[in-house]
Amino acid sequence: MSGPVRCFGPRGVRRGAALTLVFASVLATAAATGSLPRDKAKSPVPAARSVAPVTSAASAATVDGDEVASAAARAVADGKSGTEAAERVVSRSGDRWGAVYDERQYEEFEQALDGSYTGVGIAAKRSADGLVEVARVQPGGPADLAGVEPGDLLRTIDGRRVDRRPVAEAVALLRGDSTEAAAGSTVVLGVQRGSALREKTLSRARLSTEAVTVRRIGPDRSASSAPATPSAAVLIDIDSFTRGSGTEVRDAVRGAPAGAGVLLDLRGNSGGLVTEAVTAASAFLDGGLVATYDVRGEQRALYAEPGGDTDRPLVVLVDGGTMSAAELLTGALQDRGRAVTVGARTFGKGSVQMPSRLPDGAVAELTVGHYRTPAGRGVDGRGITPDLVVDSRAEQRAETVLSGLGGGS
Repeated sequence: MSGPVRCFGPRGVRRGAALTLVFASVLATAAATGSLPRDKAKSPVPAARSVAPVTSAASAATVDGDEVASAAARAVADGKSGTEAAERVVSRSGDRWGAVYDERQYEEFEQALDGSYTGVGIAAKRSADGLVEVARVQPGGPADLAGVEPGDLLRTIDGRRVDRRPVAEAVALLRGDSTEAAAGSTVVLGVQRGSALREKTLSRARLSTEAVTVRRIGPDRSASSAPATPSAAVLIDIDSFTRGSGTEVRDAVRGAPAGAGVLLDLRGNSGGLVTEAVTAASAFLDGGLVATYDVRGEQRALYAEPGGDTDRPLVVLVDGGTMSAAELLTGALQDRGRAVTVGARTFGKGSVQMPSRLPDGAVAELTVGHYRTPAGRGVDGRGITPDLVVDSRAEQRAETVLSGLGGGS
């Protein structure tokens, strides 16, 4: 029994950073910080439309959902684990993005629809020295209450060294696996501040994410509620595309001072609801194509709503943590000539998965297709190369570019 189509990132990352795409009315599961929610078909979005076939060798699934379900059913009939049987089939299939989730993990996906997750309230990034650095601490969360601060380095998580591990893997360890991640479970962090290294024991909690943050940059860096000079620019940081985030982006653009440019920060954005990514694209486009995608060879397309701000200078910041729905948005703005992109090549996650419910309540995610940018570029395994590739001081370079476009800062 198949469900709506979805796009996911690497399985090991999904359990922590949660990467996913949700396409229009036929794509229904998505990612928030720390978990993956399920869309409820009530999110307003331009309907998916048929388009001319796109030449692509990546339109077929690498394993059939019926095969996986049959293997699980046979195992259950024999008194064995259907989930384990399904995992064996998927692991042998060669489906790079295929995965099987137990009921508890899938419940986490559902609960994250409105931007909630179980965790410690830390957003991490790669430091200038290549270490795992605390980028943000959620106010009132376990990390905040334990005294963790932005700029601290995470050296160990539950005794495992994370110095040079990918940031997404460190986040996955913070989250814990399905047997550890319940609210109230503990995680021990080795936190370095300056030359001092301390251990902190934190209890995970159910938290709400702040998917979109807005602040002034440039000559006037006052709070967004205060008057701003025309030369000031606005930075809109989208952490993930949870429900309502697209509207928040649109409102932030509409509320920006006249003549002020926008720096759209998609670094570390692991994806989310594509309905929200399309709404965010609509804030900067006057209708038109956002992306095409195929589901078992059938071609469809996503379109922006008309009426977006097409005159305001726009720079998009990306890096290797920019994934899935965030890459879809980046590709649309780049191909449509609407923005200058700055930073590092994005992750490269552009495949589409379809969930199938298994006899024991688990869910198998299997690849059924891929999406492309408006210019027809495939993203999966390639990523998007920004217009200006920079290795350091990316935000400062982006502000300089924005200023050159006449957008302040």
